[in-house]
Amino acid sequence: MKLTYQGKTKDVYQRQDGNYVLKFKDDVTGVDGVFDPGANTVGLSIEGAGKAGLKLTTYFFEQLNKQGIPTHFIDSHIDEQTMTVKPASVFGKGLEVICRYRAVGSFLRRYGLYAEENQPLDAFVEVTLKDDGREDPPITKDALAMLDILTTEEYETLKSLTQQIAGVIKDELAKKDIELYDIKFEFGRDQTTGDILLIDEISGGNMRAFKDGEYIEPLTLEKLFFQS
Repeated sequence: MKLTYQGKTKDVYQRQDGNYVLKFKDDVTGVDGVFDPGANTVGLSIEGAGKAGLKLTTYFFEQLNKQGIPTHFIDSHIDEQTMTVKPASVFGKGLEVICRYRAVGSFLRRYGLYAEENQPLDAFVEVTLKDDGREDPPITKDALAMLDILTTEEYETLKSLTQQIAGVIKDELAKKDIELYDIKFEFGRDQTTGDILLIDEISGGNMRAFKDGEYIEPLTLEKLFFQS
């Protein structure tokens, strides 16, 4: 396999058949040793985080595929910390799409004059550019269209898929008495069909989840979710 990209939390390899393999690392994003799914830098390494992230990712992608929600997921090998995916093209140079159920993180930092911490939000969706140098700035639907990153129709599809997928994950977590505060997704275009599909991962590393009012670390989330 050919290494094509080294990311903060995953490395990407291309297979001879045209599909790709994501190798999950134990690195998570954060600042000064504190985990933050919205951070632009690797803040710390947690032993077992890669395997835990892949286990959750596999579970959620399999659930979404069963429901007919388009994803890039093909299969995974938990012990090897690898996931095989279909090739997809990102929008522009990459977008992140956040679905928020509580006012925390960057939302609260931006809108704290009006929002109260932990204030309920109605599956609020926002899009940010993947641009570390500019700290992943938020971007509006109109700006996305004017800059030829997304059409307005594609934006509405993206928003609808985001709320649908986040709803599935929120409901699954609720079965374990875990509350989803927010979650970050990435989407792309299927290189074969052109359809919009969910890419990247769904793990504790890109969501904030709480139990009994206490934040759950990514590694702990996997253990709580899969315990019988």
